[in-house]
Amino acid sequence: MKPAAHFHTLEIRNLSVRAGGREILSGINVDIRCGEVTALIGPNGAGKTTLLLAILGLVPYTGEIRFCRAEEHGHGTPRIGYVPQRIDLDRNAPMTVRDFFALSSQRFPVFLGCSRKSRADAEAALGRGGAGHLLGRPLGKLSGGELQRVLLALALRDNPDILLLDEPVSGVDVSGEELFCDFLDGIHRESRFSLLLVSHDLSVVTRHAGRVICLNRSIVCQGATTEVLTSETLNAMYGSGAHLFSHGPADGHGHLHGGKEE
Repeated sequence: MKPAAHFHTLEIRNLSVRAGGREILSGINVDIRCGEVTALIGPNGAGKTTLLLAILGLVPYTGEIRFCRAEEHGHGTPRIGYVPQRIDLDRNAPMTVRDFFALSSQRFPVFLGCSRKSRADAEAALGRGGAGHLLGRPLGKLSGGELQRVLLALALRDNPDILLLDEPVSGVDVSGEELFCDFLDGIHRESRFSLLLVSHDLSVVTRHAGRVICLNRSIVCQGATTEVLTSETLNAMYGSGAHLFSHGPADGHGHLHGGKEE
């Protein structure tokens, strides 16, 4: 019996990015498979966020990014959801979570009020994520975990084909991290979008990603998580002395150690 064929949600071929006279990414060739969770790892300055921004069309690049045209994905450009590592916001601004959702879903300014549709869309998206109670909360008063849940709900609002997450549990405590990842797993099983996850926390990678792309300005290696996350790979990316503890000393999670953690 032949192995099941894989459609690629997106194919990246010979992608390079230059900025300020230096090359940030060079000759990137990767495939993101439909319905799978792929982790993108690498040291600080490896170009991980830059690759996400290139996929979003927010930075200039050379090479090709081709999106899947499989029949089950419909026609036209796929919908892409994005959760950045952080957002700059005025913690004292009089903006609620409802207002924040309305910014991207209605034509008239939020200070004139929220449309009925934007309110309904916000309630549905937050309710799906178990965060409906945050709807009227001031955006600047949310905890790190609550804000990440709101950003994820916003990214999922339009049922994306591809979801890009940049360090989604950065600044979130261990219990919040587990809740966020469990929620994300549930949503992924339900919707089967393709997920590209940037994370320095290798415990998150090993628990949630089926495939890993190791990046350090160019591709170091890529493949199944169980085959890629080896001491040889970690040393190649982070330098000698880097290794993965399967259980952290305090929180029970695996982390990168040896002075090389991102």
